[in-house]
Amino acid sequence: MHTLLFLEPAHFHAALTLRAANSRITPVVHVYARPGPERDAFMAMVCSFGARGDLPTGWCLRSHEPADPERALIEERRGDIVVLAGRNQPKLGTIARLHAAGLHVFADKPWLTDSAALPDLERATAGWPLAADIMTSRHDMAARVAQKVAADQELFGALDRRSSAAAIDMLSVHHLLKTVNGALLRRPSWYYDTRIQGDGLTDIQSHMADQAQWVLGDGPGFAFERDYELEEGRLWSTPVPRSLFRISTGQDDFPEELESHIEAGMLQLACNGEIRYRLRGVSVRQRAEWQPCEPEGGGDAYRMTVRGERATVIQHRGPATGFHSEVHVAPHAPGPDFDVCLSERLTAWEADMPGLSHRPSAFGREIIIPAALQTPHEAQFAMALDDFLDRLDAGTWPAILAARIRARYMLLARAQGRGTACGPYATGSQGPRPIL
Repeated sequence: MHTLLFLEPAHFHAALTLRAANSRITPVVHVYARPGPERDAFMAMVCSFGARGDLPTGWCLRSHEPADPERALIEERRGDIVVLAGRNQPKLGTIARLHAAGLHVFADKPWLTDSAALPDLERATAGWPLAADIMTSRHDMAARVAQKVAADQELFGALDRRSSAAAIDMLSVHHLLKTVNGALLRRPSWYYDTRIQGDGLTDIQSHMADQAQWVLGDGPGFAFERDYELEEGRLWSTPVPRSLFRISTGQDDFPEELESHIEAGMLQLACNGEIRYRLRGVSVRQRAEWQPCEPEGGGDAYRMTVRGERATVIQHRGPATGFHSEVHVAPHAPGPDFDVCLSERLTAWEADMPGLSHRPSAFGREIIIPAALQTPHEAQFAMALDDFLDRLDAGTWPAILAARIRARYMLLARAQGRGTACGPYATGSQGPRPIL
């Protein structure tokens, strides 16, 4: 069995990895962190998973409060897997040191906030032990279905390289004030410092860069200099009033560290970004946006459009879908032949995705995903941890996984425009948000 060590957990993603029990992990979980509200919030959320009436978890938390948590964790070595989710600015260096100490690392995204961390990227992903980032999107059933369609040559064809529109086009919309595990999320004040958390070109972008790699098939290993051609990176701000900051963090005012980013009483949070590039000749656009408040009855929104020679696949979640994920397929030649082909594919996928069906939609055909297959986002962190354990128990560090991690973080660092020119880069308003 494996034993988990949590080092300075300061983001709710850390606790969500323990949302479900896991028979391959010892119930005793060690937490190395200085006392404070961030550690306490982590422990409270984990305890709430054990107190619920439906499938309680039963984790036993052991808190350690050394002056140097990282050093004590390494020296005491009470477990074999370190989970990192918190401040992102020092994360890649921490991963490299834990890796060098012989500990496996399961770390939340992003691993870097600027190109200064790039020297640690190779060290963090070189050889055993295993280090991987938490890519929950690969456990979303709608994303899996969309990827499955896009990989089918007869149904979808090859990715469209001729259209002026991006062949892989993604938009992700998040909210500063949001509900997690049934309660309003309390964010640490440093979350609003993009030097620590990451900006609109490094944070959410890491998920979308992974999705683009997944659509292309992940292999036979990505290399940034060979496979990527960066075209444009843009960054702009969401204004954050003091009232929102106060509700979100529990602090009365902006800290001094953010003073240079305050204009007319508003914090200008550079959390929005768009990156355009070509990946193995395929055009990709990925855009991340943050809105102040989660809509009533709703949540985060997402849209991915993948254009092929025979069809277009649309994965969509937002107000128009009631904030439920939908997958649509728009054939270039609609008709009975395409419908029969789609039915045959859904039958062929029955072993992994039982119960899929399709019906007419405004786009062409909607693939209906049974409720039993759908997993809420909060549950996908424990699924990602289980996937990490599968790789760990296999005893090998997949070279393809290491290569794609290195390639996507190199993309984000270059897009940010620090150290290497990345083409047009602008700040300020980028126009109205596309409707999801």
